[in-house]
Amino acid sequence: MTFIRNHPVLSFFVLAYVLAWGAVPFGSFFAPGALVAAVVIVFLTEGLAGLRALGARVIRWRVRWVWYVVAIAVPLAVHFVTISLNQALGAPAPNTGQFTPWYALAMVVGMIMVDPTGGPFNEEPSFRGYAQPKLQATRTPLAATAILAVAITGWHAPLFFISSFGLQPFEALTTIAVTFWYAWLFNHAAGSVLITLIAHATEGSVNTSELWPTGSGDLTRETWLYVGVWWAVAIGLLIVSRRFWTSPAPAAAVDNQPPTHAKETVS
Repeated sequence: MTFIRNHPVLSFFVLAYVLAWGAVPFGSFFAPGALVAAVVIVFLTEGLAGLRALGARVIRWRVRWVWYVVAIAVPLAVHFVTISLNQALGAPAPNTGQFTPWYALAMVVGMIMVDPTGGPFNEEPSFRGYAQPKLQATRTPLAATAILAVAITGWHAPLFFISSFGLQPFEALTTIAVTFWYAWLFNHAAGSVLITLIAHATEGSVNTSELWPTGSGDLTRETWLYVGVWWAVAIGLLIVSRRFWTSPAPAAAVDNQPPTHAKETVS
């Protein structure tokens, strides 16, 4: 218990790895392990008050409306740009059946948000809701996010080598890039996990593997383009918001105080 109290974030990641990777010998991956680990470590180190604070971050909806728009618009824009670039490079028109009827995309986002076995539902409360604020308490957002990017990518590692998940090892680069995007959004949206959950669910709402035939060069190129566009977004955020990354994190994204609009940053 002394080690856990002195190193809560390290303890969280160790437990998250053990729980998630425990299913690897069976050809699976236990995504809820991240959320279970966060709940266990918070309860052991902060008790019920800590759990209430974590829950408050998850349902923190009173943030400026612009962050709801950004959370949805940026992931969709990345998909749009990637698909457009792929077509410009010679890919035929993609299969858009997953987007019909017109409201299908909104339904998919909603289902992903509440799926207890999916990544967004389990990763956002734990990685952004717990680990990010803890790391930022004594570090700049840049340093905290760099640590988080390595830890989260490592946690996902088995997914890139188990064939049933249909992912390639180089797609780990996307995980690194989007970690910086989620961190930027989380800090600007007053430490709201709800906002990053919406963003994460929106990002996962487009199944790129269905746009072109599996194993085709068009789909492979699409995957590489997706990596590249997300890295462009991450680098752009690092350059445009460089003062944010090297300054102390906003109080609402570090402690458990109720946020106010005055605490939200806009840089």
